[in-house]
Amino acid sequence: MTSAVAQGAALPADSPPRLPLPPSQPAQIRSEAEALQVAAALAESFRGGAARRDSERLLPWDEIERYTASGLGGITVPRSHGGLQASWHTVVQVFATISAADASLGQIPQNHFALVQNLRDTASPAQQSRWFADVLGGHRLGNAGPERKGRAAQLSDATASLRRAADGRLLVNGTRYYATGSLFAHWVPFRAEDEAQRPVQVWVRRTVPGLQIIDNWNAFGQKTTASGGVVLTDVEVEPRDVIALHDLKDRPTLSGPVSQILQAAIDMGIAQGAFDEARQFVRDKTRAWVHSGVEHAWQDPYIIQEFGQLQVELDAAREVLLDAAQQLDAFAAQPVTDESSAEASVAVARAKILTTEAALNASERLLELGGTSSARAGYNLDRYWRNARVHTLHDPVRWKYHLLGNYLLNGRAPRRHQWN
Repeated sequence: MTSAVAQGAALPADSPPRLPLPPSQPAQIRSEAEALQVAAALAESFRGGAARRDSERLLPWDEIERYTASGLGGITVPRSHGGLQASWHTVVQVFATISAADASLGQIPQNHFALVQNLRDTASPAQQSRWFADVLGGHRLGNAGPERKGRAAQLSDATASLRRAADGRLLVNGTRYYATGSLFAHWVPFRAEDEAQRPVQVWVRRTVPGLQIIDNWNAFGQKTTASGGVVLTDVEVEPRDVIALHDLKDRPTLSGPVSQILQAAIDMGIAQGAFDEARQFVRDKTRAWVHSGVEHAWQDPYIIQEFGQLQVELDAAREVLLDAAQQLDAFAAQPVTDESSAEASVAVARAKILTTEAALNASERLLELGGTSSARAGYNLDRYWRNARVHTLHDPVRWKYHLLGNYLLNGRAPRRHQWN
């Protein structure tokens, strides 16, 4: 997804972007079962306002604060730093549960969790201690990047310029795209290129002078993710807030597969949400077709067959997603190798293929099974398809098929970056 920053769009001078509330200590989730229970309770409370937030593009500020206060944002922090270190098997279920209720709310924390994984893979012990403590203290992480510049970006690609000024200060400049989560964040990390043209990751606070978040995301789906742009103008950077990616360029990690499996979990949630909505709508509102010979739509044998088929598709996608998550957990328990990093990407690609197709199919079938009345604007049921269509554009599924086939047929390991 890209924003309109490149077209020169900007906020009105008299309408500064809202800042997130200062971090406050969240609840501490003590088990993975509790994390799933918390996610289910939040999803239930988020579901009621999802249609209105989408139709009126009401950014979910209060909902994000409640998400953070619940403690879910810290569940992947390692146990060695005081966190739960929840399994990916649990995390993908959390994402799918929230996304089934509101896909935009499901996507907003995606970069937060991906960045926690980045810290585990790339940060120094001192950096990990500081930022993991911040996450457990209620800080949210956004993401101002990456800008692909028309080519396949690598995980360590530079996307901004970090230079030392004449007075010795480190300053960063650049314009970034696809910044989901940054509007709501307390830290905004992004990739940059230092003076020696080496890749680094730079972390700046949301309130630092020279950092502008532009809320100009205007896609027809995922409307309230605030995935607009970020402009960096002589933003001062502390040396301790720079991660030297160039020292780790050739080291295999799980950052790419983790980023991707979270995307797949969001799609899984959209599929489940559309299925649940279709079942309720057909039971309550859909009229039986004139030739069906039945009184109620839920008695129509063709509709019954469609629901059976949809359920099988959702079950298959979910099981492959959970299997990929279990493989990630197994790989994470050992030192990551070239082979395990590649196998993780392949496993996640399988899941991404099936969750993409499940989200698109279930959201379209919702409208077909619901009949003409399901198209009424007041129901806003088309949001499921719009969200599925926009979110699945994030990583073209045709390239997942290519990744999988090239690995199976030719033994070619996937290239390592955040889209694999």
